[in-house]
Amino acid sequence: MTSYRISQLAQRSGVPATTLRFYEDSGLLPADRTPSGYRVYGEDAVERLAFIFSAKLLGLALDEIRELLAVREEGVCASVRARMLPLIRGRIAETDGRIAELRAFSAHLARVHADLSGPAPTGACGPDCGCTTTSPAPAAEPVPIELSPTRFSMDTEPWREVPVACTPGGAELGERTAHWQQLVAKATSHEEITDGLRLSFPADAELAGDLAKLAAAEQGCCAFFDFTLHLTPTALQLDVRAPESAAGMLDDLFGAPA
Repeated sequence: MTSYRISQLAQRSGVPATTLRFYEDSGLLPADRTPSGYRVYGEDAVERLAFIFSAKLLGLALDEIRELLAVREEGVCASVRARMLPLIRGRIAETDGRIAELRAFSAHLARVHADLSGPAPTGACGPDCGCTTTSPAPAAEPVPIELSPTRFSMDTEPWREVPVACTPGGAELGERTAHWQQLVAKATSHEEITDGLRLSFPADAELAGDLAKLAAAEQGCCAFFDFTLHLTPTALQLDVRAPESAAGMLDDLFGAPA
C-alpha cells in the first residue's frame, strides 16, 4: 500500500504543505501519524486532492466540499452526482444574477454614452447638459458582487484562516500577474482600507467584467484573497483584502504602479 509523507504528497500533487495541513484541519484530507508524529497520507490522497481542487474551481465552499467527500467515500458515483447537481444549480443562479446586474449597468452606461454623444450645449455645463446623469441607475445603491468562495459564510471570514500559499505553475502565475498589472494601471486611485486596498476605476462595464473574471481566477489558487466589486453609475471599485501575512503579495499585485 502506497503512503506519502507530507513533503512527498506536496511534491506529487503540487499542493504546498501548508495547504495540505489546512485541508487536514478542515476535515478534507485525513492523515495518520507515525510513532514519531509525522503525517502520513494514504494512496488515495492525490485523487482526493484532485477532487478538492476541481470542486474549488466550481466555487464550492469548504463545507460543501467536505460533504461531497463524505458522499464520495461511500463509493457510489451516482450519489456524488445527485448531491453536486443542486450545488451547481445554485452557482448557476448566482452567476446569472451577477451577469444580469452587469448587463443592467452596461445598458445604463450605454444610455449615458448616447446622451453625451449628442451636440453639446453652448457655454458652461448646466442641469440639462447631460454631464449630470438624472436617469435612475439599475440600483440606487452600489451593487456588491462577492467574488470570494467564502461568500457563503455569514458569521465568519474563513479567508483569514486560509494558508498564504498559491498553487499555480510558474507560467500561469506570471501570466495572471501581468494581467493584474495591466488592469491595476487603469485605476484612478488607490486607497488603504482595513486589511487591504480599494482600487477605483472609471465606470466601464467591460472593465468590470475583466476584473470579475480575473478575481475569480485568482481565487482558484490563492483563496486567502477576498474580493468585492462595487458598481455605481459613476464609478467602479474593487476591494481586495488579505491576511496580514500576505501584505507583501497584496501590495505587489494591487499596489499603485511605480
